[in-house]
Amino acid sequence: MIKRRKSVAVRVGNVWIGGEHPILVQSMTNTDTADAEATAIQVAQLARAGSEIVRITVNNHEAAAKVPEIVARLEEVGLDVPLVGDFHYNGHILLREFPKTAELLAKYRINPGNVGVGQRHDSNFATMIEVAKTFDKPVRIGVNWGSLDQALLAKMMDANVLQAEPKPGLEVMIEAMIASALESAYYAEELGLGHDKIILSAKVSSAPELWRVYRLLAAQCDYALHLGLTEAGMGDKGVIASSVGLSTLLGEGIGDTIRVSITPEPGAPRKREVEVAQQILQSMNLRQFLPQVTACPGCGRTTSTLFQEMAQSIQNHIRDTMPQWKTLYPGVENMQVAVMGCIVNGPGESKHANIGISLPGTGEDPRAPVYQDGKLLTTLKGVGTIVPEFIRLLERYVEMTYGQTLEG
Repeated sequence: MIKRRKSVAVRVGNVWIGGEHPILVQSMTNTDTADAEATAIQVAQLARAGSEIVRITVNNHEAAAKVPEIVARLEEVGLDVPLVGDFHYNGHILLREFPKTAELLAKYRINPGNVGVGQRHDSNFATMIEVAKTFDKPVRIGVNWGSLDQALLAKMMDANVLQAEPKPGLEVMIEAMIASALESAYYAEELGLGHDKIILSAKVSSAPELWRVYRLLAAQCDYALHLGLTEAGMGDKGVIASSVGLSTLLGEGIGDTIRVSITPEPGAPRKREVEVAQQILQSMNLRQFLPQVTACPGCGRTTSTLFQEMAQSIQNHIRDTMPQWKTLYPGVENMQVAVMGCIVNGPGESKHANIGISLPGTGEDPRAPVYQDGKLLTTLKGVGTIVPEFIRLLERYVEMTYGQTLEG
């Protein structure tokens, strides 16, 4: 069992981050926030996919003015997902000029690298913290190596050059990221923001550097930490980079909330990043979101497409039905389902699952035994009837096993 790092719990809207609370999944819209309808639709899609917090860009007056309408649209469809305002460069202006937006947002994301330079840096930062205090909001102080406080970095680089044995530039940059995050957090507390109102992040684009910066940061504070690569990439690269980067830290107990920043294909739904984040947590037994389907990869014994089609159909049915299941059948997310292709490992895996089916391998008229809680339940026959019959048995099992929870 993974032992979580101790962190301070922070309330964000109707959810909690840190402490002993579950690791949360976050995501972010890519719509123009000034388009309230499109943004509300995407927030709803992300929330229904399982995003427990959604961040929206608040980059200009038009975007800031539309936040109340976005919240109202979400309320109309019964969604109360916490919205985080992502502020860069002009957050001190927008939060001050749009108090209703400041009130409705559940959290403010502040990047200390671009709140201003010189004296304006502290003044602008202080303005945002004052607004957070006024409306009793938490803040995420998010440092990125692509937008690091250049004055702080230059100062630390200059000091490093004077050392007898200067450190590599990358090491100094990582130290500057940590210093920027911690110094900003300490300054926020000096301004009167509560210790339990601060979440930190320090994002980079490389997994090894991500491990390095968060290990150091975690060792130096007890603030709740938000994990994520700042740009994971597209497709398999984005999924794999995020999985490698996040799972290592999560396995060490570091991280209280995560985001998988996958670049979507043109026109593709944004929810993919939510599904990947959930699967990372579920694969590590840190959270359970939906029943796990164990399916073999296939081999020369499964040369027909029946096995692949069956596995896909059952997986899709579970994902599509889960929104109703999780309301009606508490605990169903812990169910294990096996969809196996041949007799080598099929019967054994099916017996280990709560309910499983095992095909005999390639065959035009297959006979597929179904096991329920380790015992043979029945044998299904016929290419056209196996999948619907198994789904019927699956639905019956869910109702019989998890429906009793409601009565109890």
